[in-house]
Amino acid sequence: MLWLLLLTLPCLGDSIPTTPDPRPQQELAGIIGGCPVSAMRFPWQVSLQFYSQFNHRWEHICGGSLIHPQWVLTAAHCLDPEELEACAFRVQVGHLRLYEDNHLMKVAEIIRHPKYNESLSASGGGDIALLRLEAPVVLSEDIYPISLPEASWNLSSGKTCWVTGWGNIRVRQSLPPPYHLRVVSVPIVENEVCNQQHQNSSLKNACEVIKDDMLCAGHKGRDSCQGDAGGPLVCAWNCTWVQVGVVSWGFSCGLRDLPGVYARVMSYVSWIHHYVPLFSGP
Repeated sequence: MLWLLLLTLPCLGDSIPTTPDPRPQQELAGIIGGCPVSAMRFPWQVSLQFYSQFNHRWEHICGGSLIHPQWVLTAAHCLDPEELEACAFRVQVGHLRLYEDNHLMKVAEIIRHPKYNESLSASGGGDIALLRLEAPVVLSEDIYPISLPEASWNLSSGKTCWVTGWGNIRVRQSLPPPYHLRVVSVPIVENEVCNQQHQNSSLKNACEVIKDDMLCAGHKGRDSCQGDAGGPLVCAWNCTWVQVGVVSWGFSCGLRDLPGVYARVMSYVSWIHHYVPLFSGP
């Protein structure tokens, strides 16, 4: 998955409430070309990591979100190939920077959505998966689950939401040390419009590029990028944060009229709650 953000915007302030404020007073800065999050404003953000035999350490491969003290939501394509078992992955929680804590959470179980087709990858749909952690995390100001929407919730075109991650800061340019979490505001783009835009750019000219279980968000210079896959797209709703999307795929990064594509969480809420107990707070 490749994306791009070139526009630099004002950074967040240093002051943070115990419960993240869903109505930020400033526009948030970008994952690519922007600035780092200055406090743990997104305490559900996690890093999915895989052990590198070459570098002999656990390394970030995708983002994810804590949706329950023992469950993480991410993208199914982050877990390819299907033969990989849960023990191949670790999860970092509660940190703005990668690799600053050697204590990683073990993954006990991987549940990929049955609709996901590895040969089609993210663009085939069903790009969503659950990770059950070996033990529940201890909740704090820095570690707290994100709320999920109702299945019936509709997003209006143009609504501003936010995406976070440790992905590339330019096309083919990785986030440099100290690997600080970044955030960008992105407008929601109607599926029909997004589908037409992607059709226009596709050599295959497929009838339906953007499927019903996907949603689009982004604008020229505002996007997520490679390494952000699996991470959360969140919106402010009724004085709280709600996760509406999972970073899935896109053509390049931040191009004009080519918004990023996300797994639509509303399409999968029932499936998620088949496995994940409802979380109503500590």
